[in-house]
Amino acid sequence: MDAPSPLPAAVGRRHSRPQTVLLIVASAMFMEQLDGTVLATALPTMARSFNADPLRMNVALTSYLLTLAMFIPASGRIADRFGSRSVFRAAIGLFTLGSVLCAQAPTLWTLVAARMLQGAGGAMMSPVGRLVMLRVVSKADLVRSMAWLMVPATIGPIVGPPLGGFIVTYLSWHWIFYINVPIGLAGIALVTLFIDEMKEPTRTKFDLLGLVLSGTALACLMFGIEVASRGVGSVLIVAALLGVGGASAALYWFHARRTPRPMLDFRLLRVTTFRMSLLCGSLSRIAVGAMPFLMPMMFQLGFGLSAAQSGLITFVSSIGSLAMRACAPWLLRRMGFRFVLTWIGVLATGLLALSAAFRPSWPLPLIYAVLVANGFFQSLQFMAYNTIAYADVPREDMSAATSFYTTFQQMSLTLGIAVSAAALAASIAVTHHAQAMLPDFSAAFLFVAAVSFMAPLLALRLAKDAGAELSGHRGRPPRATRSRLDAPGGTVTVRDSCDETKR
Repeated sequence: MDAPSPLPAAVGRRHSRPQTVLLIVASAMFMEQLDGTVLATALPTMARSFNADPLRMNVALTSYLLTLAMFIPASGRIADRFGSRSVFRAAIGLFTLGSVLCAQAPTLWTLVAARMLQGAGGAMMSPVGRLVMLRVVSKADLVRSMAWLMVPATIGPIVGPPLGGFIVTYLSWHWIFYINVPIGLAGIALVTLFIDEMKEPTRTKFDLLGLVLSGTALACLMFGIEVASRGVGSVLIVAALLGVGGASAALYWFHARRTPRPMLDFRLLRVTTFRMSLLCGSLSRIAVGAMPFLMPMMFQLGFGLSAAQSGLITFVSSIGSLAMRACAPWLLRRMGFRFVLTWIGVLATGLLALSAAFRPSWPLPLIYAVLVANGFFQSLQFMAYNTIAYADVPREDMSAATSFYTTFQQMSLTLGIAVSAAALAASIAVTHHAQAMLPDFSAAFLFVAAVSFMAPLLALRLAKDAGAELSGHRGRPPRATRSRLDAPGGTVTVRDSCDETKR
């Protein structure tokens, strides 16, 4: 087995405190999360400004998602080649520049082009920011750091809708993008001052063909799923997108098997904790992706509430998520990763299924209690997934792992919308309802809960001491060290806290 690899080469000797680096990365991620939620609120007003059909404004969201899908796989390789600080700083700059161009856009299609530029920055910002965090935080502090790094993803959906409503009501939609400028400029300055440059030695040439194939596959599949779930395109268009995406994915699979360092390295799946986190997390994220689609529609169409009233109900789950941050390290230390991913996963799935029973006759405090509890346990579950994924990944493969994980994270969230929309449409067809009614929403919630329930069942395959080095559960040390995934001679040995496999 290879000896453990050294840390990435650091250029400069500032060695800033990990808490400072964590705050900078979290601020950048907050800017990205806030941008998406604020924009969704402003789309009807922007449609009037562009004299466009409000339904067509959805392209402002999907164009960003498509660009994410195309460039996220390359983020780790680019960070290795040019340095994580340089790439992270450039990503913030690109996102900020795209924000200015969005605010200046005179037409819908120039807005789409600017959103794609934003997407290129966002595709680098989140995974490279997470990579920066993984490179400066010790494994003993990874659980606590990951818990607080997820705060922006929680605060953004809380602050975004009311902030977007305030801006479009009292100012103009252009300020939705201008508010990113001071955050972005401050981020660039702070990254320059407080984050060290770290590079991995370049082992092989950049996989340009892999980027083209994987980007085409992911973009076409995500766009095809998005179009199909919203019913805004013909069957021919959906079939063409999914067909091109499937063919590109097949070509990439053959290409990756013959390339030493492919753009998306499936050899990472040999690490058991990474594989289990990816598979189980993807199943659970389908349910998370379904929630923002199903819950507001159920309250508005099924309960007869206004958009504002439904928003005041659905946002409370974020309060539970925020409360979890302070408790997560203690809970993982007491229970361990496998307990959280199995039994807490079962509890979170049960609370999701309970949403299917919501009716107008329910007391509002009881609905609030279910949503807050669901937000708490679901957020704990995902924090555990996001942390244990990197427990046994060799440090020199960390950049490839962050790109790989973020790519499939984005795919599963998009798939959640499609799955829930398909389940809702199937229930309407079976019951012969003219429009979606409460029983149809109940059927859709139960279907996505059934998909999510497969995650804790799979998590039972983890060892009891999986990720013990990170959580401190029962003080158990890790059982072995890990080797590089590309060992000489084609023999790869992977040892982690779950099993020992020799390939």
